[in-house]
Amino acid sequence: MKILLATDGSEYSEGAARLLTCLELTTADEIMVLHAVSWVPFQYDMESYYESLKEIKKEIAPRILDSALDILSNVKAKISTAIIDGSPEKYIVEIASEAGMDMILLGARGIKGVKSLLVGSVTKSVAVNSFVPVFIAKLPVCLPGRQMKILLAVDGSEHSAAAGRYLSSLPLPPDTEIHIIHVIWSDFSDIPERFVAEINDRIKEFVAETRSAEFRESENILEQARAGIGKKYRNVKTISRVGDPSLEIMKAAEALNADCIALGCRGLKGIKGLMGSVSRNIINHSGCSVILSRSCSD
Repeated sequence: MKILLATDGSEYSEGAARLLTCLELTTADEIMVLHAVSWVPFQYDMESYYESLKEIKKEIAPRILDSALDILSNVKAKISTAIIDGSPEKYIVEIASEAGMDMILLGARGIKGVKSLLVGSVTKSVAVNSFVPVFIAKLPVCLPGRQMKILLAVDGSEHSAAAGRYLSSLPLPPDTEIHIIHVIWSDFSDIPERFVAEINDRIKEFVAETRSAEFRESENILEQARAGIGKKYRNVKTISRVGDPSLEIMKAAEALNADCIALGCRGLKGIKGLMGSVSRNIINHSGCSVILSRSCSD
């Protein structure tokens, strides 16, 4: 496996590096530790100020890499480093694609001053634009020696099937606990139960038959996902829920104390665009790390 670890020296980036120590990487695996020296507009339009800032950032860059390398000192994979000048969100995606990386790993640096789990612009941009799977590390991360718990969200689409295949390709410890969740977005989700109780028997029967069919479909989706991922992981459980997919997935992750949510990059069938609403919501609001993958047809 070839992994691009993007680091800016922050605690979030160091958390991402620590995640790699939880994987069963070997000498056949490769990690590129990348730091982008970015230039942002500043209020002082003075050439001397610009040159001083540039010099300071370039002097600090090797120390940022060394900090990540210290964390990775016991990892068996081959490790290389790179420092580039330019926009992180642009070059992280480009380099990962050009170098044939199997994963981009980066920390979810939050938005300063916002008391929420919203991720910053670099993380969001990489997640939206990368066709390489993206692992977004959120603090706290899993520590070596502790059993990992991963929640795989599926919806029966090729995107969620790709997420399952990708999860199976990761060098996770063999005792990793996998929970597969499917959330039913019922045609009757917007009708409160108390109103259903008041309608006539014919409509009640129709509602009951529809819900039974939805649960049967959910069971089929979960069993297909289990059959695929169970070839590698023995500790696999399934969960079926009804409601808003984003909320139910995050609620399940919190209840399980999951280390990570894995999902396809389009969270619902039929949603057009680079990223579906479920994926966006989970990236922004999940309390744990997130793995995003796309199908080969994207």
